[in-house]
Amino acid sequence: MSEVFDGYERQYCEISASLSKKCTSAALLDGEKKKQKISEITSGLDDAENLIRKMDLEARSLQPSVKAGLLAKLREYKSDLTNLKSEFKRISTPNSNQATREELLESGTADMESMKFSADQRGRLLMSTERLNKSTDRIKDSRRTMIETEELGVSILQDLHQQRQSLLHAHNTLHGVDDNISKSRKILTAMSRRMDRNKWIIGGIIAVLVLAILLILYFKLTH
Repeated sequence: MSEVFDGYERQYCEISASLSKKCTSAALLDGEKKKQKISEITSGLDDAENLIRKMDLEARSLQPSVKAGLLAKLREYKSDLTNLKSEFKRISTPNSNQATREELLESGTADMESMKFSADQRGRLLMSTERLNKSTDRIKDSRRTMIETEELGVSILQDLHQQRQSLLHAHNTLHGVDDNISKSRKILTAMSRRMDRNKWIIGGIIAVLVLAILLILYFKLTH
């Protein structure tokens, strides 16, 4: 919904209601008072027609989904303006006062019903405008909620990305520790093998020394 169109719409409804009252009162006047009232009605019709053109231009500049509803409402306003012009033409025709009075006397009830219908029509239009405004507010609230949800989702994704980076860093660190442990294990294995080899060498040396001592003692004892 367009706030500009809503503003024009409210102004038109006010002018239309005022023109309807002025047409009714002008039909009962004579002379200068009637001329003055007709001048006011003429100015009001010009203002109403300008507002219709502005609403038309504003509606056609909007998106198709919004434009269709506004143009439908605009057709009702154009029909209302046509009726006002017809009424103005009838009361502004020369020598129409007597006929107007007779018509009012004969069809007073019909005029009241017509005015009531016009007022009801404007009331329905205003109610439709109010419902459209409420729908627009709900759409805006839904859009704001959607944006907030999207922002929350982006924030969660960023947190998950940071946690993933932390896990990858920890994995790399553990992989490095595992490599160091493997290297240490290899070094300890090599040292263990060297120690075993040194034990055999020392044991061999000790055995040779013992054998040598035994041989020396044998020769000394036998000679």
